[in-house]
Amino acid sequence: MAIRNASFLSMIAPRKRGSRASDEHRPGAPAFAGESTEIRRKGRDERGYTLVELLVVLAILGMLVAIAAPQVIKYLSKAKVDTATIQIKQLGGILDMYNTEIGHYPTDQEGLQALVDRPPQAQTWNGPYLKDRQSLIDPWGRPYLYKSPGEHGDYDLYSLGADGRPGGDGENRDITSWH
Repeated sequence: MAIRNASFLSMIAPRKRGSRASDEHRPGAPAFAGESTEIRRKGRDERGYTLVELLVVLAILGMLVAIAAPQVIKYLSKAKVDTATIQIKQLGGILDMYNTEIGHYPTDQEGLQALVDRPPQAQTWNGPYLKDRQSLIDPWGRPYLYKSPGEHGDYDLYSLGADGRPGGDGENRDITSWH
């Protein structure tokens, strides 16, 4: 029994680095009878992250989002203004083509719908000049405003911006065909 206890104590006692131990106590060898090295390695490899480590990562991600989000929102609002500007220029070119073929710009009553549906008085209409009605909607979901004859030219084509009211700055400014 004394030999057995000594054997047991030698298995659980801490070893010094570089000390000579029997084969069953070398690193990678089973520490206890019946334990395989695969089980010991598996347990060591499957350790998860601590709560503190996860909280640090979440705090870093939160700071990155707080820094990046305003910039992303600014670029998205600028993209809508740029999109409206491009669409107004394209609609202006289409209105010029309509004028060339029909001999006049659409009236206020016909509006921009004359680019999609044939007006009753248009005998030489070769449309539709637009593939879909969605092209007549600004990036904020409201129809482009059209007036003919315009106060600033043959026609006025514009969007009231994000706020839908005349005037404004930045994203809320009016986007027009005459500027």
